[in-house]
Amino acid sequence: MKDQLLFLPSTAAILSVLKLFLIPVGGGIPAGVLLAKSSGLAWQITALVYLVSDIILAVVFEPILRVLALICSRIPFLRRFAAAMKAANARHAAQHQGTAAGPIGLILIAFGVDPMTGRASALAAGHGFIAGWAFAIAGDMLYFGVIAYSTLSLNRYIKDPETTMLVILALMFLLPVVVRRIRSRRPASVAREDLA
Repeated sequence: MKDQLLFLPSTAAILSVLKLFLIPVGGGIPAGVLLAKSSGLAWQITALVYLVSDIILAVVFEPILRVLALICSRIPFLRRFAAAMKAANARHAAQHQGTAAGPIGLILIAFGVDPMTGRASALAAGHGFIAGWAFAIAGDMLYFGVIAYSTLSLNRYIKDPETTMLVILALMFLLPVVVRRIRSRRPASVAREDLA
């Protein structure tokens, strides 16, 4: 185990995995995890590479977010749209915690949607660059952990990286739809009891 931690893989392998992790919407996670495994990267190095991809995302996305916030504050239609988005984020986070502005609620938004939405929600709640991205990255790292573990576990049984990746991608996109449909069919009284 200690030998695995001391092994430093080639820069080319790390960069290849990083490029896959930079693919938006989480699609690069299964492929990146399987490439990291086949390249001999320890899981700690793989998680660190994913963290670096999140930090790159923060540096690239933050200026875009700030410009959008500035534009939305000056155009009445976009100001109303931004207020509606803020309310929608608050409703979503309220399902998981009492307030959308709290750290757990923001982490769950990043976990359940994506880190950009988590950061936008944090900005709307008044959190600055460091705290906002810390919440977003924490949620995204949890998401990474779930997908990475699922990918590696499934690959032990399937033993074909392409098939494993396709199954995980299908589950990533279809499972939330199925869960939403099941939740929408429950009677309102059961849903209220779950929130209490």
